[in-house]
Amino acid sequence: MELTQEHADISAYLAADEAVNHGHPLVRQTAAALRAGTADAHAYAKAAYEYVRDTIPHSADSGDLRVTWRASDVLAQGTGICYAKSHALAALLRAQGIPTALCYQRLTDDGGADPVVHGLVAVLLPGHTSWARLDPRGNKPGVAAEFSLDREQLAFPVRPELGEADYPTLYARPHPAALAVLRESPDRAALWHALPTGL
Repeated sequence: MELTQEHADISAYLAADEAVNHGHPLVRQTAAALRAGTADAHAYAKAAYEYVRDTIPHSADSGDLRVTWRASDVLAQGTGICYAKSHALAALLRAQGIPTALCYQRLTDDGGADPVVHGLVAVLLPGHTSWARLDPRGNKPGVAAEFSLDREQLAFPVRPELGEADYPTLYARPHPAALAVLRESPDRAALWHALPTGL
């Protein structure tokens, strides 16, 4: 799949905003701690990815009812859905100067019903000319996402025959539909009923 940058200026994918708030002290502190144990940008990106994927449970897996949306809150509270975890990973990567985009998929259940938009990230690492998508959602039985720059290993490979799709746009900021449901939902139960079904 060919990914399409929303902005030609790569600096847009390094910027901070209200959700990807990589200027926040906790984000900077976490990034610095992860960076201290790595040799280069590739190793740091892998460490940050695995940190978000493995140490911050997806709230649906853990049963946590809290809704987070700012990267700093995801790190502080240790919970979030795919959108929130993507904001946290984007913030950690951007904090170390790695261009990171937010991107999305349309997924369904096994019968092709109940569509929902799923969030992930794409990175552009030194020495690479193309973006690589990474899914920090969190692994569980039947979900095995890994850090890979050459061959995607996402949580949910799309099934076009069921109406699923990869959205090709690389967003510099969270999609307004995704951000709105995070900000407006009082708990995860309400969030689950409000998730966008398409972009």
